[in-house]
Amino acid sequence: MDFGMIGAGIVMGIAAMGSAIGIGIAGQGAIGAWKRCYLNNKPAPFLLVVFAGAPLTQTIYGFLLMNQMRESDANPFFLVGLGLACGLSMCMSAIAQGKAGAAGSDALAETGKGFTNYIMVVGLCETIALFSMVFGMMAC
Repeated sequence: MDFGMIGAGIVMGIAAMGSAIGIGIAGQGAIGAWKRCYLNNKPAPFLLVVFAGAPLTQTIYGFLLMNQMRESDANPFFLVGLGLACGLSMCMSAIAQGKAGAAGSDALAETGKGFTNYIMVVGLCETIALFSMVFGMMAC
């Protein structure tokens, strides 16, 4: 068995766990915002799905880095460390993105305004995962 492949699995698994947690948080915010809209006989904005689904991309980044790591001939211990570090940073990015998405859902449903501003904050959270993926690919 190639010990370095554990690192490839770690990055994918931890990034996907972060996506699941982030989607759960953002989804709860979106559902709560929709409920308030229905209770107040206001139109429920479909755009809230964007906030709820945003953390999914960290799983894709974890998958892309995993594939790069599988092809790498770097030190196996380095790959395990890289997988752990990049996976955790992607995980935390997804969780932060879920929290920002939940807040954005609440604000958009309440006011009907500011989608661009809210999605920018969600995008800032996304940037951390992108940096982790790219720097991880460059390192291995």
